[in-house]
Amino acid sequence: MSERITIFDTTLRDGEQSPGCSMNVEEKLRMARQLEALGVDVLEAGFPIASDDDFEAVRQVSQEVKRPAIAALARATSLDIERAWEALAHAARPRIHTFIATSDIHLEYKLKKTREQVLEEARRAVRLAKSFTEDVEFSAEDATRTDLDYLCQIVQAVIEEGATTVNIPDTVGYTIPSEFKRIISTLRERVPNIERCCLSVHCHNDLGLAVANSIAAVEAGARQVECTINGIGERAGNASLEELAMALRVRQDVIPFNTGIVTTQIYKTSQMLCNITGVMVQANKAIVGKNAFAHEAGIHQHGMLCNKLTYEIMTPESVGIKQSMLVLGKHSGRHALQQKFEDMGYFLNRNEIDKAYKLFTKLADRKKEIFEEDLMVILQDGIQEIPQTYSLRLVQALAGNHKPSTATVVLDKGTEILVHSETGDGPVAATYKAIDKLTNTQGQVIDYTIRSVTRGSDAVGEVFVHVDFNGRTFSGKAASTDIVDASARAYLHAVNKALHAEERRLEAQRRLEVPVAQS
Repeated sequence: MSERITIFDTTLRDGEQSPGCSMNVEEKLRMARQLEALGVDVLEAGFPIASDDDFEAVRQVSQEVKRPAIAALARATSLDIERAWEALAHAARPRIHTFIATSDIHLEYKLKKTREQVLEEARRAVRLAKSFTEDVEFSAEDATRTDLDYLCQIVQAVIEEGATTVNIPDTVGYTIPSEFKRIISTLRERVPNIERCCLSVHCHNDLGLAVANSIAAVEAGARQVECTINGIGERAGNASLEELAMALRVRQDVIPFNTGIVTTQIYKTSQMLCNITGVMVQANKAIVGKNAFAHEAGIHQHGMLCNKLTYEIMTPESVGIKQSMLVLGKHSGRHALQQKFEDMGYFLNRNEIDKAYKLFTKLADRKKEIFEEDLMVILQDGIQEIPQTYSLRLVQALAGNHKPSTATVVLDKGTEILVHSETGDGPVAATYKAIDKLTNTQGQVIDYTIRSVTRGSDAVGEVFVHVDFNGRTFSGKAASTDIVDASARAYLHAVNKALHAEERRLEAQRRLEVPVAQS
């Protein structure tokens, strides 16, 4: 019987540190629920000391997500560890994950401390974390560039203090599989109390070797792998959860290990992350890229027709991609739409179906055929968890190459109807100026992305924006066959998020205010 590998997902913590991948509390909660459905064993929800939003995300994930262990990151300091425990206090299975750098280059230039000082701080941190919870993980940051004798010494010390998981990170993606295998093997041979902990690895992808290094470590004795959905994370990212899980499943003959990952949830999880962050995976991304199961070359197509095994080492269904399509058009009804969503794994209530159907009929009037990609856009764009302070009723733009563009925007705010026109350098810029005026906000677009999500000349265009409002960045997304309409609604999505975040901030501030006693 194959051994079980613990999957530690850090999409909400390390993954969110990837530029453009920040998430608000509501988005983290939504992603956390999906990661639970995916079957991850440990879910690292954030770094509570980093910000109030990070603290709140960890606290809410801890309260709502019960099956996986919930981890919170903390530097090896009392303040960090106490803050992490405060966020985790209501978790069914809390884990404090504390870390400190151990390589000489980090000690000299970043920490400006001696090996002895770092060893003592690591001991003290684990001891404090252990006073709050039995489940304590310690990470030796930049372990693969750490002197091996010193690494053995620090690993032995933190296990003595009660660390139940010891993580060996390849923090800068520096190592190669044969070298990493040797590091893990050496730790298992030379650390006398190593069997008292689960040995973990956390690999970055700077040389494109994160998954390969993780597998090498598993072969050498590691039994936890830290990874992220779509491989997002600092710089070139982390080991990709979907690649690791499918490699272990497909190559059981040479790497006889298993995970608790529900592989049929992989594609849905990947798509959800893309829709939340606006960061798409490249077409040729393993497992979840749009070309991963596409075959264009004639020789490949002939082989596939004879036997799919000729060019597919796994089925698209095994990762949650459906080959068959239910054709939907303007004559389709609510029941057909609901059934299609259920086939895709989304069970919507009556109110959600009503919202989705309105968007569906509007799109079906413009397109001959509706594809699954269209339905994903309707799902993500139309059923929003953020309150819509403003909603778009109409946008009318006029553009040309000789005069400034003009745009008229009509918004609904409750029972109010607001109208304003602006000029700008292009129809989208004019539209955004009009929205700023109507909503009394001032946004600065720092990223604007358009992609085609379906086929043909009537394809749906999906717009993602990242907008800065007074130093805080919010993402927005929307889709339409009309790109100005999609751009307006994407921007308005970000505006509503910014207004909701400000409302939550003011509400939290009011809760902290102590009422003055009346005489």
